[in-house]
Amino acid sequence: QVQLVESGGGLVQPGGSLRLSCAASGSRIRFNDMGWYRQAPGKQRELVAAITSGGSTNSADSVKGRFTISRDNAKNTVYLQMNSLKPEDTAVYYCNAKWENLGTRYQYYSWGQGTQVTVSS
Repeated sequence: QVQLVESGGGLVQPGGSLRLSCAASGSRIRFNDMGWYRQAPGKQRELVAAITSGGSTNSADSVKGRFTISRDNAKNTVYLQMNSLKPEDTAVYYCNAKWENLGTRYQYYSWGQGTQVTVSS
């Protein structure tokens, strides 16, 4: 019913930048809160940044000042601009969405398949 597709990951040197995109699709769906999570090998998945349908944002302390989350509601797409990347940012980045079925008004959570970000010299 809902699909989230991430793109934009890759290999980048420390200090470099990447922009991740998450395209959401679905019929008769309203996307409410959306966010980016990441999971490094052997570690728990953690919230990186989140954004509401109205544009309010929050982010993890570890990425404040470096990462910026944004969304384009017309395109049902959420972005994560990552600057000043560090080796510790290396992880699989996952898009998450809290969405509502406009017919039933039931709400759900969905995850993308993830995109690899590797920061290494």
